[in-house]
Amino acid sequence: MTAELIADLEWRGLIAQTTDREALLKQLNGGPTSFYLGFDPTAPSLHLGNLVVLLVMRRFQLAGHKPLPLVGGATGLVGDPSGKNEERTLNEADVVAQWVERIRTQLAKFLDFDNGENAAVMTNNLDWTKPLSALEFLRDIGKHFSVNQMLSKDSVSSRLEGGGISYTEFSYQVLQGFDFLELYRRHDCRLQIGGSDQWGNIIAGLDLIRKVEGASAHCLTIPLLMKSDGSKFGKTAGGSVWLDPEMTSPYAFYQFWLNSDDADIPKYLKVFSFKSHAEISELIASHEVNPGLREAHRALAQELTTLVHGAGECQAAERAARALFGQGELAELDEKTLASALSQLPKTTIAVGSAFPTWVDLLAATGVVESKSAARRIVKEGGAYLNNAKVTAEDFIPTHENLLFGRFLLLRKGKRDLAAVEVI
Repeated sequence: MTAELIADLEWRGLIAQTTDREALLKQLNGGPTSFYLGFDPTAPSLHLGNLVVLLVMRRFQLAGHKPLPLVGGATGLVGDPSGKNEERTLNEADVVAQWVERIRTQLAKFLDFDNGENAAVMTNNLDWTKPLSALEFLRDIGKHFSVNQMLSKDSVSSRLEGGGISYTEFSYQVLQGFDFLELYRRHDCRLQIGGSDQWGNIIAGLDLIRKVEGASAHCLTIPLLMKSDGSKFGKTAGGSVWLDPEMTSPYAFYQFWLNSDDADIPKYLKVFSFKSHAEISELIASHEVNPGLREAHRALAQELTTLVHGAGECQAAERAARALFGQGELAELDEKTLASALSQLPKTTIAVGSAFPTWVDLLAATGVVESKSAARRIVKEGGAYLNNAKVTAEDFIPTHENLLFGRFLLLRKGKRDLAAVEVI
């Protein structure tokens, strides 16, 4: 089973580096292995970048190994040195504590914490870091770290070439190494997984376990996922795509996958889908023959929206997508789903109590067309729609009766160009 797991990860492009591969396979083949992956609470929610490594954790558990997801209540107060030439902004302790709890709740969606000998165990590094005094930490942990080696880490050396680095962020790798040691002591943790940018910090933990306990452990890193155009994965014009439905709605989440660049879909299927190799290969082959059908996009959007937000929210997102393009009834959508869908569109607003402009004026105000004359041409050519009903007169003025939920209008130009109006 373990050999199949590693081969599967290789096929999906999910292994960047490992320590001794044969020793790692021997460890995993010896029975359920406890392993950990850390998440620092730098925001109220995990995002798509986190999902890449989180789903690797899920794959390990499905293969019979025991996950120890760690939420960094301590390291979240310090901050991992970023690739940017600047210090992270430190959040207040009560804010970090709130984010820890929110992320712990999110993690429970992806891992099984209740069943079998490999049930996941939630951990928080504040539990073993907070009781230590500064002197104890320096004497018992700090003495095992070579400053020369710490300076050679990419995350540190890149900062030294720029504006420098504070002692706080410089010490992050010591804290992360201490986490691995404590999880080894408490849960016999033998493996840490993480993004490839964490290699140096993970190695620090391996060295600490060897020096303090005389034992060996392992690490496996996952490549950082980039879009085909070289931009950062999981980012849109509106910012990060979050796993929290209040920060990124299920509709917007679904649309992220549906609207992904054709060149990225084969890679995304391998990284994120739990379908078999044969099913993924079939979807990729179909996509390459006719990418316009978006069959692969839709399959991935359905699978991941269901996994992250549930089947009901996925179905609502699909209904909204169909309704917006005239393939379903707008009246069948609930207000929250419609509001979320319309929030993704070019929009103009009307103040409550104001007289309604014409359809032409409204479309021009959204910026979907360059001018009112262009909007009038659309009406003449038969491509103008209000709430999916055709508009036939250039001077047509919507009324309050046309408002969806008393606040929205949906404008459509032709088959695919949409815009929204909201009364505020």
